[in-house]
Amino acid sequence: MHAPRAAAAGRTASPTTARLINDRLALQLLQSEGPLTASQLKSLTGLSRPTVADLVERLQEAGLVAVVGETGAQRRGPNARLYGIVADRAHLVGLDLRTHSITVAVADLLGRVRTEHTVAIGPDGAPDTAVATALAAVDKALATAGAPAPHTIAVGAPGLVDPATGRLAGTDWSSSWHVDLVGALRTRTGVAVLVENEVNLAAIAEQRDGAVRDRDTFVLLWLGHGTGAAVVLDGTLRRGASGGTGEIGFLPVPGTGALPSASGCDGGFHSLAGSAAICALAAEHGLSPEGAAGAADGATGPLCENAAVPDGANGPSCENAAVPDGANAPSSGAEATDGPPAESLVRAAVAAGDTGAAFLDALAARIALGVAAVCAVLDPGCVVLGGEVGRGGGAELADRVTGHLSRLSPLRTDVRAGAVGGRAVLLGAVLAARDAAQNDLFGTAGPEAAPRP
Repeated sequence: MHAPRAAAAGRTASPTTARLINDRLALQLLQSEGPLTASQLKSLTGLSRPTVADLVERLQEAGLVAVVGETGAQRRGPNARLYGIVADRAHLVGLDLRTHSITVAVADLLGRVRTEHTVAIGPDGAPDTAVATALAAVDKALATAGAPAPHTIAVGAPGLVDPATGRLAGTDWSSSWHVDLVGALRTRTGVAVLVENEVNLAAIAEQRDGAVRDRDTFVLLWLGHGTGAAVVLDGTLRRGASGGTGEIGFLPVPGTGALPSASGCDGGFHSLAGSAAICALAAEHGLSPEGAAGAADGATGPLCENAAVPDGANGPSCENAAVPDGANAPSSGAEATDGPPAESLVRAAVAAGDTGAAFLDALAARIALGVAAVCAVLDPGCVVLGGEVGRGGGAELADRVTGHLSRLSPLRTDVRAGAVGGRAVLLGAVLAARDAAQNDLFGTAGPEAAPRP
């Protein structure tokens, strides 16, 4: 166990600031390492024994730390007390908003998910009905988790999030009920409601718990119903002047026969790598939805004949192109079944071995066009293929993209399959809520990538 030492803080900071720094350091250690004794805290922080004793007492009085056990049964003398964070000190809510569903997760202060609940949103329902359904889902999840009220709520949604206000852009670019729901949550709960673009949250999840835990600079390419990207440079999530960093669906690329416009990404990269385009490519290679249904183990989402082709890509958020009507929601804890139809076909192609190789290679060539453009501008060194399609293709697809990319770009780029999958947005929301709650309760600023209220 290793941690930066904070003993020097008291020499340059006021006593109050030094206490805050030391308390935060101790809490970070208790979160990352688990329960620790006072002696272990002393060793890891470099603080004196009296200072550690004082901070432990302060944190206990604040209800943030409690004795959770003892250690030292194998040695003489009294056992040492183990101190741990009081996980129930605050409850967090993470929301993954889709066009036709909402998934709610309730977690404790350590970010451990206590319950997860998904409900369908009727495609023909009024916004008020959708908001009422979503609020009921939040209430049910909180009740199931035994949480009287949330401390912090984090929402992942398609569309642009204004960097200045932290709010979803107008309904031309987002489902109207998403905007209404965020407002209703703020009014109803009176707690901090953080909003972030869904792909950005997926990147947070991949960096903390997924495929890029060893990287502080990377791009997540989201392959789902549509396409999107998240950019993390030097550990910081980059959102852009208008929140539009990563709207890769609008990227002009060869092979589409048209150009995107300000009102829709048809003709851009979306037209090569969105779900509907992948379904059409699969058909060209003789892969049928029926075959995919039988071969794709664990795939989610309806078959391609039910896929809705995006109408203007639902505004600038091409990563959330239209979800097929009639998508059903799974029970609590399962992945949302409004996943992209192409996921089944990609999984089936991987499972088919040589039979699916030509399709996967053609798809990889398309994806490499978008990746090459991103790399030419950002040179991230690592690109993660996220979303349901990226995870479904796994290493088979990522390796093929690497091969095509090496012929398009001189920049060495590691292409990896996403590890978190379809729950990446939800898990990213939980992590963002945890960061915000801990920043509030622990008393100092946290990761720069956390969403804004």
